[in-house]
Amino acid sequence: MTIPYPNTQPMPAIAAVTPPSGAQRPRVTFLGTGYLGATYAICYAELGYEVLGFDVDADKIAMLNAGEVPIHEPGLDELLKRNLAAGRLRFSTDIAEVADFGDVHFICVGTPQRADGMGADLSYVEASVTSLAQHLTRKALIVGKSTVPVGTAEWVEQLVSKHSPADLGVEVAWSPEFLQEGFAVDDVLRPNRIVVGVKSEWANGMLYAAHKGVFDLAATEDREVPLVVTDFATAELVKVAANAFLATKISFINAMAEVCEASGGDVTHLARAIGFDPRIGNRFLQAGLGFGGACLPKDIRAFQARAQELGAGEALRFLHEVDLINLRRRTRVVQLAAELLGRRSGPAGPDLSGTRVAVLGATFKPNTDDVRDAPALSVASLLRKAGADVHVYDPQGMERARAVAPELVYEPGINEAVTGADLVCVLTEWADFRNADPVALGELAAGRKVVDGRNCLDSALWTQAGWEYRGMGRP
Repeated sequence: MTIPYPNTQPMPAIAAVTPPSGAQRPRVTFLGTGYLGATYAICYAELGYEVLGFDVDADKIAMLNAGEVPIHEPGLDELLKRNLAAGRLRFSTDIAEVADFGDVHFICVGTPQRADGMGADLSYVEASVTSLAQHLTRKALIVGKSTVPVGTAEWVEQLVSKHSPADLGVEVAWSPEFLQEGFAVDDVLRPNRIVVGVKSEWANGMLYAAHKGVFDLAATEDREVPLVVTDFATAELVKVAANAFLATKISFINAMAEVCEASGGDVTHLARAIGFDPRIGNRFLQAGLGFGGACLPKDIRAFQARAQELGAGEALRFLHEVDLINLRRRTRVVQLAAELLGRRSGPAGPDLSGTRVAVLGATFKPNTDDVRDAPALSVASLLRKAGADVHVYDPQGMERARAVAPELVYEPGINEAVTGADLVCVLTEWADFRNADPVALGELAAGRKVVDGRNCLDSALWTQAGWEYRGMGRP
């Protein structure tokens, strides 16, 4: 059922419940303080909840307790310091303390792609749930937030039943997250929907109480937050279905970019024209390097793997092509680089030896320091593999990029990266790069040649400044 809030009518389907701890509001914990868990923990403290974050990484916990956010997310640092000082928020490595503290425990650990296949690795989910269940001494609600294959919630119920005392009556629910890196604080405080998968009125009431701060904020700002109450399987499918749809839309416009490159069309004009159709819309129709990050690539692969296990693999065969289109855009940048540098491509690809290439961008998108499956970093490595001397600069992702790809050369600024470069590749659409002065950069570069991997530059401005410009899917 879908329940809009605020609503002028009473909501009898959601019964008021008393938190097992006896607190006025449920005490909430977040197991896993990576990007997901840390953001939720900090924002829920901002909403007025008593919050305890847990992680097995002692260094990360020490950083958070010291007021340092281990990730780059706009606005999160200030909220962390404020809520630590207010006493509503703290972090721990002691799972027994977490079990004793919380009424609602959110599982926020990673579900990476398995090393031996496309499916999701659920070992972190299993470890966190098992450890928590063994230490519980009263009734509690364990809520999955991690993105998981459909059927995981039922499995978690079995883990809880196996490892917690039966007389406690511990329950499980699922409530997927919908965070966008760079906008995550607003996505938690002002979500566009909340989805909960529950089996009992008690679980439904506890989750409503755990989200009441979000609904109250919406009421004060005269907004509505749709609440979708559903079953386990549907709640699990919502996130992967949404990610599959977004990935498909991005790969569609990149497929159109391939057609434009072959026919002489301009994909930016094409995207603008079809985006005016309200049935299509213009969001996620920006052709370029394609998608990356910690979610979309591994989620669509895990979705395919799970569908295959369920006997519904044929239904998601199209996602395989979505993945291939996405990966082809990375090699297309290398082809464009070879064309601009006058290098032929042989059976093993182009030989770029003796050239210096500036790569602007390492993160998978702007306003984050996340380089997981980042197309920019992947292309930088491909350019180096082709023999180029690659110099990388990114406003936030340098430290993480260096850990992933230490073989690349990292520069302290955009000018240092461009100086002496035969070719410049703009691969993440940071504002610093979009607004860079092409005239000034042209005086630093050895050759005025640029590949705009995100179609984010003003092509006319760069061309007027004497640059040979190549975009993605543009003539």
